[in-house]
Amino acid sequence: MRIVLVGMPGAGKSTWGKRLSEKLNYPFLDLDDFICDLSGKTIPQIFKEHGETHFRQLEQKALQKALHKSPLVLACGGGTPCFFDNMQQILQKSLSVYLEVPLDELVNRLYDPEQTERPLYKAESQEALHVRLSRTLHDRKLYYQQARIHWKMNV
Repeated sequence: MRIVLVGMPGAGKSTWGKRLSEKLNYPFLDLDDFICDLSGKTIPQIFKEHGETHFRQLEQKALQKALHKSPLVLACGGGTPCFFDNMQQILQKSLSVYLEVPLDELVNRLYDPEQTERPLYKAESQEALHVRLSRTLHDRKLYYQQARIHWKMNV
């Protein structure tokens, strides 16, 4: 069985994915780490050198490879379900779980003026990040809500 966690950046997909994999005694894979392993570059390097379109292509290929592993707990990047046919692949080949976290909590978790790990979420202020995350969530929620299980996290 494959279990795939989807949701916004900062939702806790990697944290909860590791815990779930330990409980089930399944291997854990973070898709962003897998992309780095396959490409030999960090996510910020990929964005800087090749842009988001290239990153999304690498992400799709990494997802396809990951979805052939079983058993597996997979933590996807926040945008993974929203590009190409990724969400359809996730739905067909796994048990999908949407980790839903309140927007204000995502801002608290992600705000860092020195942000280097998440190039799409660097912001000058918490207010600016709130606006950006609100727009992103609005655009992505349609994909996330297709997941078979919704885990609403009240923090």
